[in-house]
Amino acid sequence: MSQELKAPRPAFVPALERLGTGLGHLAAGLLLAAAALVFTVVVLRYLFSRGGIALQESGVWLNAAAFLLATGWTLGRDEHVRVDVFYQKFGERGRAAVNLAGTLLFLLPLCFWLLYAGWGYAGAAWAVRESSPEAGGLPGLYLLKSLIPLTALLLAIQGAAEIAKALSAFFPRFRPN
Repeated sequence: MSQELKAPRPAFVPALERLGTGLGHLAAGLLLAAAALVFTVVVLRYLFSRGGIALQESGVWLNAAAFLLATGWTLGRDEHVRVDVFYQKFGERGRAAVNLAGTLLFLLPLCFWLLYAGWGYAGAAWAVRESSPEAGGLPGLYLLKSLIPLTALLLAIQGAAEIAKALSAFFPRFRPN
């Protein structure tokens, strides 16, 4: 169950959340497509003795893209994994303090590290226009790897929205009119 803060949100937060929601809906569509592809692969393999590496990889790649694009949306909806032994018993300000500390101490450093490491990883893939290592696999693996630094950036943007929401619980002037 979500323990979302009840304080009014700063004016820019809804715009950031709309971005996250749009990406969340895109991710949901990608997951439906991935499920349809996996179903197709199974039917082709077991009923018709047909198959293909590219078709199999498409399902995996769509699943990976959905996961990467939905991380910020999941955070914004407060549906990420949290060990909430104490959190659920805290009041609004206590939850805001935990969210603020978690975002500043854990989330943003992770985002910066992931952006740094992912940039080099994706850059190396772009340099050689990396494709699947499998014979008959998909081209354009570099595009999928580009989602790693993009995910870090999107997660950091949602982290900024989370910081603003947490601060609004402590500073009434920070809240919009």
